[in-house]
Amino acid sequence: MASSTASQSPSKLLADMVSTINNVPSNYIRPISDRPNLSQVQSPEVSSIPLIDLQELYGPNHASLVKQIGRACECDGFFQIKNHGVPETIINKMLQVAREFFELPASERMKSYSDDTSKTTRLSTSFNVTNEKVANWRDFLRLHCYPLEEYMSEWPTSPSSFRNVVAEYCTEVRGLTLRLLGAISESLGLERDYIGEVLSDHGQHMAINYYPPCPEPELTYGLPGHTDPNAITILLQDDVPGLQVLRDGKWIAVHPIPNTFIINIGDQIQVLSNDRYKSVLHRAVVNYDKARFSIPTFYCPSNDAVIGPAPQLTDDDHPSLYREFTYREYFGKFWNRKLGDETTLDMFRTS
Repeated sequence: MASSTASQSPSKLLADMVSTINNVPSNYIRPISDRPNLSQVQSPEVSSIPLIDLQELYGPNHASLVKQIGRACECDGFFQIKNHGVPETIINKMLQVAREFFELPASERMKSYSDDTSKTTRLSTSFNVTNEKVANWRDFLRLHCYPLEEYMSEWPTSPSSFRNVVAEYCTEVRGLTLRLLGAISESLGLERDYIGEVLSDHGQHMAINYYPPCPEPELTYGLPGHTDPNAITILLQDDVPGLQVLRDGKWIAVHPIPNTFIINIGDQIQVLSNDRYKSVLHRAVVNYDKARFSIPTFYCPSNDAVIGPAPQLTDDDHPSLYREFTYREYFGKFWNRKLGDETTLDMFRTS
């Protein structure tokens, strides 16, 4: 938690600036070659990511469902899920408490502010303000959330329901993630618990992202194109579009569907699968007249987990494409680079 001094200092957050401006400030403006080109984005009616019904995950159609998940991981790197088992009431409460937090007075929110990226609970802005030349149109509250008893005491106490609502949500999403990891393992022809065992003492983080309305959305990003450094991401979003996924060199808009999650494969599963499954570039764009909330949960290996291609997936015809590394090494390289640079994966390839 940031010191009390932070709560007395002027807010550094984008949310507290946007109501006073009519143009995007220069430090948020992307070079012409690195702008969203929103008119060229494909609509979800033209092309979209798969929507998978998890109703039969442990039913008689289990094998067929596992194949669907594997195909989505291989061809898209992204898929949406419905009938996932997380109660709609819990989803709605999570979105509501996210809004309530960002509606708090600046002095209350700033109690959680920090630019120290090592803090396990912190409010900040952009992506990594210490090494960016161009800022991103985003504020975020990042929370470590497993094990809960280790981190809950660091979380904000306002709104009053915040800790209980977030803890309930994190617990439900963790269960969902474990079920998905089992299915992904099976889809690769591995034992159901293979990925879970490789990840070792799993970490779980989440971010509550707030993208305020933007007077000139064509000039900036909420987040530029990037892949996720973790194993798998479970994304909850409100009803405002903003997520876009790169497929065959074209950006595809992914419009929200109520009571669904968006799942994307992270870099660690791409490595474990020896490039059979893809960690795909995605980005967040912003809106002129609407704020957007998104809540990704990042499921991670332990810092000391050793990651490399599964031996069962390598042979003379399919040599290992990556050297082994610890997640601590990988995440350190990811965080110290700028979003939009070469993918961190390229730093660990064997050739």
